[in-house]
Amino acid sequence: MKYAKTIRFDKSDLNIFPSVAMEGELAVVGTFSFFDLNAETLKGKRKQAFSNAFLGIPSFGYSTLISLAEVEEIDLRDLKLKLSKHFFKNYKAPSFEHANKAADDEINLMLDLCRKHDKGSLISVSREMTSEGIKENFRHLPKADSCAEQKIWTFVDED
Repeated sequence: MKYAKTIRFDKSDLNIFPSVAMEGELAVVGTFSFFDLNAETLKGKRKQAFSNAFLGIPSFGYSTLISLAEVEEIDLRDLKLKLSKHFFKNYKAPSFEHANKAADDEINLMLDLCRKHDKGSLISVSREMTSEGIKENFRHLPKADSCAEQKIWTFVDED
């Protein structure tokens, strides 16, 4: 199935976010990470993450872009477990059942977003605080037809 993975074209994410996702991590929209948002004091790297980033798991760091890739069901089960533990421990979910439900909601939101686009597409997010709360807009950057059958991303381990 298609799901979102963090991607990095350059080193800019390393300089603009308070914590940075590792390249190739599974991602969620991650708006929940701004639950304690104070619009008057939102500045610097946290503001940049709020305005333009997805949340990578398991680093819980931020990424400007996600790429749609094929993942296995076991990858999503592992994502759900890590996210549930995070909600329970760091966000004080009242029970692990509540944490599981929150993780399901986050993953389903991303699955819904991914369903609408082809594998290899890139997606960005922009957020703003409005009088009704947080407003999100997603921008889809399709993989060019000329690249449809080409493998254009390669992950290489560095020694």
